Amino acid sequence: MDSKRITTENDLKIAFHIRKEVFVEEQGFQLESEFDAFDALHASSEHILVYYNEKPVGTGRLRVVDGLGKLERICILEPYRKFGLGKIIIKTLEKIAKEKELSKVKLHGQTQAEGFYKKLGYQTSSDVFMEDGGPHLLMIKELMND
Repeated sequence: MDSKRITTENDLKIAFHIRKEVFVEEQGFQLESEFDAFDALHASSEHILVYYNEKPVGTGRLRVVDGLGKLERICILEPYRKFGLGKIIIKTLEKIAKEKELSKVKLHGQTQAEGFYKKLGYQTSSDVFMEDGGPHLLMIKELMND
């Protein structure tokens, strides 16, 4: 289990394939809402892949929004969800946020993932709201200088 920053168009395509499989095909989100202007190399976002047995099976991205790191598009292919890879994605994105000297990160988590994010130190900071057709919560975490 390992993760890496995406630096090539090929790796970015792999991340897009994972996102499409999870968010569009499995969860039923609209394809048009899944991809946006931040889905490019050298855009104002950082993308990562997470691997299981050297196979890319998960992804996520980080953007800076209003002075906070915003974790987005976090997903793992269904057969690989019980191996702790979600935690690796979050920790990798938090590390990138710290490298950018950000002291706080936020995310719009799907309501069914609230418990997962709370275990990683995130606090629920909103009521449920609809985003891209699904129920979400704003969650925030202070990054400590460990």
